[in-house]
This record gives sequence, C-alpha cells and structure tokens, in this order.
Amino acid sequence: MAAQIDIDEVHWLLDIVQCLDVGVIVLDRQYRVEVWNSFMENHSGMGPSQVYGKTLFELFGEVDEAWFRRKADSVLQLGTRAFSLWEQRPYLLHFKNYQPITGHEDFMYQNVTFLPLVGAKGEVEHLCVVIYDVTAVAILKKQLAARGGQ
Repeated sequence: MAAQIDIDEVHWLLDIVQCLDVGVIVLDRQYRVEVWNSFMENHSGMGPSQVYGKTLFELFGEVDEAWFRRKADSVLQLGTRAFSLWEQRPYLLHFKNYQPITGHEDFMYQNVTFLPLVGAKGEVEHLCVVIYDVTAVAILKKQLAARGGQ
C-alpha cells in the first residue's frame, strides 16, 4: 500500500509541475534535459520528446555556457541554491514576450533559480532550473528609472 501512495503522490506532483506558471527544467550532471514542463514547451515551441537527453547548450545557443557551468557547478558541488536576476542578466533563454499589456518588449525578462536535487543516496544528482517571467516588473522598474525615480 505504501508503494501505491508513493506512485499516486508522484503523479499529482508531476501534474503540479506541469501546471506551474514558471519554467521547470531538470538537468543531469552533463546538463542533459530530463524534465521539461508545459511552460517551457509553450515558450520554446519544443516538446519534451524534442529536448529529452539533449544538453541545454545544444537547444539554446544563446546560453552563455561558461557562465551557466560556473553557476550550475557551484550548485552541484555545494548543494546550495543560486540565483540570477534580470537586472544582472535579462534572460537565460531568449523567449518572446507574449504579454499583451507589456507587448512592446521583444523578449521575456527572467529571474532564474538553480536548485540542487538530492538523490536517494543523499548526493546531488540533478540540477533544477526554475525560470520566472518578470517582464512586467522589469518594464515598470525601467519606466520608473527613466522618469528619475528609483
């Protein structure tokens, strides 16, 4: 019975991950995609079957590989989170901006969280990359700064 509960929990957890309005990517230690949620599918135009097993760098040439590896390696080695804010780097993945109100921006501004994922043996085995669309906030902050406020 306990195994059935675990399987049921996995199913609804996967449903939650698919419904989140943030991008969720899980990479193995070689940066190959293992999880790709519907946010990623909708904004990249690529489904899970197209990305599974490919490296993030194969899929997105715009990713600064050296920067990404430094960020990810610290997460994988230390087992701690890392972050990237749109003010430091406007985006990780160049997605079009589809927001109707803020549609005058060409791309989606993104905050990114890098999370270590610990396996059953207690070691960090995967990296979870969470991408937040912060375009509306970025535009408002830029407009405020342009008006002399901050």
